[in-house]
Amino acid sequence: MGYTVVIGLQWGDEGKGKVIDYLSRDFYAVVRFQGGANAGHTVYLDGEAFVFHLLPTGLLRKDKRGVIGAGVLIDPAVMMEEIEWITERTGPLKGRFFIDGRTHIVLPHHREEDQWEEELKGGIGTTKRGIGPAYRDLYARFGVRLVDLLGNDFEKRLDRVIDFNNQILGGRYGKPPILKRSVLKTVVPFVEVVREFVENVPYLLERWDSEGKNMLLEGAQGTLLDIFFGTYPFVTSSHTVSGGASVGAGIPPQKLGRAIGVMKAYTTRVGGGPFPTELRDDVGKRIRKVGNEFGATTGRARRCGWLDLVAAKYSVMLNGVEEVVLTKLDVLSGLSKVKVAVSYRIDGIQTDRFPMDPSILYKVEPIYEELDGWSNSDVEGKIKGNALKYIKFVEEFLGVDVSYVSVGKEREEMIGRPSGGWV
Repeated sequence: MGYTVVIGLQWGDEGKGKVIDYLSRDFYAVVRFQGGANAGHTVYLDGEAFVFHLLPTGLLRKDKRGVIGAGVLIDPAVMMEEIEWITERTGPLKGRFFIDGRTHIVLPHHREEDQWEEELKGGIGTTKRGIGPAYRDLYARFGVRLVDLLGNDFEKRLDRVIDFNNQILGGRYGKPPILKRSVLKTVVPFVEVVREFVENVPYLLERWDSEGKNMLLEGAQGTLLDIFFGTYPFVTSSHTVSGGASVGAGIPPQKLGRAIGVMKAYTTRVGGGPFPTELRDDVGKRIRKVGNEFGATTGRARRCGWLDLVAAKYSVMLNGVEEVVLTKLDVLSGLSKVKVAVSYRIDGIQTDRFPMDPSILYKVEPIYEELDGWSNSDVEGKIKGNALKYIKFVEEFLGVDVSYVSVGKEREEMIGRPSGGWV
């Protein structure tokens, strides 16, 4: 039956956690394929918030399997904490949770290096979760994988990576050396907790696929944070686009089928970097307050702005998205007018293309289409009135269907596209 991939179309924080949790009811397993504890996927059930940083979001459903692919970075402390609370909530995970042994480990000093590097760079906006330094070690062939920790000679591997990082700590930051015992204090109990979940994931997914099982691939962050195609250098350290699902999970690219893009009815961004439609006025403050736009991972206030359809269409193209889930439509309720950016003006020239050089975005003048606003009653139970016109405008511009609309925090506050379309 193949794979369905869920991708964020903006700068992350699009509401993927709720969407993946909702869609997972129709899938055998949810597979996380990239990123690390810098992600924060939030699910609300009966007023209670569950924040997933590492574990696949679908594990809240007791009958679903969760898989972590090799493209994910594991923070031992975060994973042990999540395993503990999800086990208390849903019961033992043995037999329904699997981790690829090839996953790399975020060690304690990676977090410290991330913080110091952020200070040196003047504030790119990293979550300071150690993701960048851990990926650096991975590509420098000094990384420590989960399978390395399972071997009898894992301390030799640790010696190598500690020596490498001590050169960085001393030479670049002037910091004291890493003590091996402090690293062992973190990884030894972690290994004992996760040992029973380690799996050769590509073979597991191949077996499930051959049995006709359907899998949902869970992306973290968003397309505009992709290390290649995002607004570099204000990006994450992994591939957040749909193509990254094949590499991170270990599945053939031709088996990637349905691609679902998630985006808010407006745009947000955390940290530094260009943001053409950012609102620094009372409307932006209102959106932040009503939408509770504060990071699930860092708690930082998000920058808010109008929906940028130029960027969204770029993301739809990159990911091969065939349908979109529009979230937080309810947040815009009560505004007399809403705007959407439909093109850019750069140095007097109008374009509908997202620029290759992100620095150009600093001087972009967004060209807006202004639409009439709507009330809360237009997004309750059935989409109607000007809220309906907004959705149809988005569909027509992007050239794809809006398959679901999220109109609240709770799992079931989702409205599906009627069989005859939005009418």
